[in-house]
Amino acid sequence: MAELDALREQVREFVRERDWDQFHSPKNLAMALSVEAAELLEIFQWLTEDESRHPQSKALAAARDEIADVFIYLLRISEKLGVDPVAEAKRKLALNAAKYPVDKARGNARKYDEL
Repeated sequence: MAELDALREQVREFVRERDWDQFHSPKNLAMALSVEAAELLEIFQWLTEDESRHPQSKALAAARDEIADVFIYLLRISEKLGVDPVAEAKRKLALNAAKYPVDKARGNARKYDEL
């Protein structure tokens, strides 16, 4: 958690130095997050399943950049909304465990209401 807190502070300082906080409303951050996620998706758009599992170095480098952008925007929006993303991920994982019990969900990709 200390590493995550240090990254949050580094992002805050980056934004502060550029006076960008005025643009970082939850709405704008959510839109930017969506754009960065779409850029990540674009890297894999025309790859086969196997190619996506073993991307070439250029695609992997591009994916790393987009993953970083997504993560940074996710940190910003969670901070703006006062949401602890780690706590919420744990909460959601517990809910998903109830929706997708191992005995019903193991080995298939059906949605919880189809199990």
